[in-house]
Amino acid sequence: MEGPSDLELKRRQLKNQMSTVQTRKQNAVCVRRAFKKYGTKSSPYIILDGLNMTVPKGTIYGLLGSSGCGKTTLLNCIVGRKRLNAGEIWVLGGTPGSRGSGVPGPRIGYMPQEVALYGEFTIRETLKYFGWIAGMKNKAIEEKLSFLVEFLMMPDADRQVKNLSGGQQRRVSLAAALVHEPELLILDEPTVGVDPLLRANIWNHLVQITKNGSTTVIITTHYIDETRQAHLIGLLRGGYLLAEESPSRLITQFNAQSLEDVFLKLSVIQNMGKRRRSSIAQGVAETITVPTGVVNEAATIDDEVCEISGEFGDNISIASRGRRVSISPDTTDIITPMEIPPDEEPPVKCSEYLKILKTNHMKALIWKNYLWMWRNIPVMAFIIGLPVLQTILFCLTVGHKPLGLNVAVVNNEIDFPDEKCELTPGCNSTRLSCNYLHFLQNRSINLLYYGTTEEAIHTVEKGAAWATVEIPANFSESLRNRIIRGRSVDEWDLDGSTVLVYQDKSNENIGTFLQRDFYYSLQSFFEDFAISCNYDPKVGRVPIRYEKFIYGEDSPDFTNFAAPGVLLTIIFFLAVALTSGSILLERNEGILERSLVNGITGTELLCSHLITQFTVMVFQTILALFVAFGIFELDQNGNIFLVAFLTILTGFCGMFFGFVVACCCENERSATYMAMGSFLPIVMLCGIIWPIEGMYPILKIVSFVLPLTKSTESLRCILAKGWDLTSATVYEGFIATLIWIMIFLTISILALKFKKG
Repeated sequence: MEGPSDLELKRRQLKNQMSTVQTRKQNAVCVRRAFKKYGTKSSPYIILDGLNMTVPKGTIYGLLGSSGCGKTTLLNCIVGRKRLNAGEIWVLGGTPGSRGSGVPGPRIGYMPQEVALYGEFTIRETLKYFGWIAGMKNKAIEEKLSFLVEFLMMPDADRQVKNLSGGQQRRVSLAAALVHEPELLILDEPTVGVDPLLRANIWNHLVQITKNGSTTVIITTHYIDETRQAHLIGLLRGGYLLAEESPSRLITQFNAQSLEDVFLKLSVIQNMGKRRRSSIAQGVAETITVPTGVVNEAATIDDEVCEISGEFGDNISIASRGRRVSISPDTTDIITPMEIPPDEEPPVKCSEYLKILKTNHMKALIWKNYLWMWRNIPVMAFIIGLPVLQTILFCLTVGHKPLGLNVAVVNNEIDFPDEKCELTPGCNSTRLSCNYLHFLQNRSINLLYYGTTEEAIHTVEKGAAWATVEIPANFSESLRNRIIRGRSVDEWDLDGSTVLVYQDKSNENIGTFLQRDFYYSLQSFFEDFAISCNYDPKVGRVPIRYEKFIYGEDSPDFTNFAAPGVLLTIIFFLAVALTSGSILLERNEGILERSLVNGITGTELLCSHLITQFTVMVFQTILALFVAFGIFELDQNGNIFLVAFLTILTGFCGMFFGFVVACCCENERSATYMAMGSFLPIVMLCGIIWPIEGMYPILKIVSFVLPLTKSTESLRCILAKGWDLTSATVYEGFIATLIWIMIFLTISILALKFKKG
């Protein structure tokens, strides 16, 4: 029979060496030589350094200290939401975040400093949400609800959280942490704003639930003396654990009247190593008797100015003498510095790795998202109706022919202003110029008559007209001679039959439309004149004949050209705004962090938003397409279901980009900057408002790798040409969109997984 392995021998040896202390499996929480940096490159500072802390199972551990000393940061490390730069944390027998540890997860009950609740939810719905996450049944939740409402003196369970007072909201927050009876209860200042009677009830309840050893409580508070009922307290200051002992023993050791006096004395002792001390500090220090074995002379930190917090006494700045000491007892003589080899993890089946979504988590998240939508019907109606409004505005404003443009006219064939320019049909008319102007006016152009060319040009210079048209005095006669004489026509007749145009081309679109009107009006006039003179009307046409168009129309509409890209852009960026906005709202309110501590994973969070917002996006897409093609009758020559599918797929892409924005940005302002910063390049470079072929060569390459380029061209081919998925241009749009969805999804999951402090 084989003997024990070297690893097993080492484990037994270490366990024998630690016979005088509890092992990590017996401890609810054990923090060994923690080291945590927090801040910016310009102003780094240490919050936790050299921290050794042990919380035995079945105890109440009071973590005390002034604001900013690192209490909340330490709790975030314990629940797995922040990582240590060095050192180890063992929680409930495992490392936070490891498989099977239950941390984050239902084994922990967490109440953060902020309320971190949905204001639109009732008390009942709030507890139901957190109960479902923990895997509780509805019946168990209702029973626990009845007890918590009575115990915490909360109002009616059907009242919305946003209608409660600040103190009542904190009670609901505490109830959410207690509802599933966790093994480890972490409460970050739960009694703030709570009346003394209820505060006493809460402490009595904490003592009661820890009696059988199944529940461990870590609690932080500003009310130091209320922790007298705690089994163990840790006094934290400047990132250092000053002492870790029972309240009664600390009071006895320091011959103090209260724990607040103990903290004050420990703070002064911590500053004894300073080079220069104020007279106030010296006076306090001289009256303190330091218990034997309390001061750990080996633990020091770098020079820095230290203060006794004004929260527990006056601010006393003490200059450094080069070293500052930690007051916590030195445990190196008791606990071996060697690390315990980790227990072998139980074998995991391959099927376990495929279970990335938990049914109870998805049930709670999807229910929560839909309930939030139902409680915010005006907001959701605006969000669903916004694409319709934007589509209507686009169809009404973009791509249409400008109407009512002013054109200054100088017609030298009439005596202005005494004679009016009226239509005079016939081949021998002496007013053919009026016939031409009649056709021009039929194209919705306002003609402004002037007596001289200088006046007309001055009108254009003032911006009152877009062009000046000058017609020679012998226009009619010269035009007939030009047609009859052909090659032998005189130079005089050539000049006399030519209409002169002085145009304002500062607006390219209006200038182009006017040029087209001048040309089409002249062509229509020539055809009419040729018919009146018994000539073939083809004589007045340009010798190019356009046969039936393969795709498109004789008079292309820019609205039809831009519609595919605009529709996709509307759906894409509204999905970005909706997704990033909802996640950032949850993060800034603390709800996202609380859900993650309760065991929700980033993948589950993204999937829940994907499912609920899919409903919104489907309504947005259907309404937008109906308005564009049903009401405004834009060109639609392809399969409408293919159009809808590509539009929804682009919305999915926008949702995943919204996830990226929410994961990379800390607040709504930076998210807005990021979304708006990406809007303009996508609109300009994806061929939405101008063909890619007209771009700078380098930008052409950039445009082909942007999310909406291929999908815009694909949708344009479906609508204008009627192509289907057998065409490479069409299916490339679908493939490119799917690739971008995978890229954005991967970035989102990685950001949620690794973005911790």
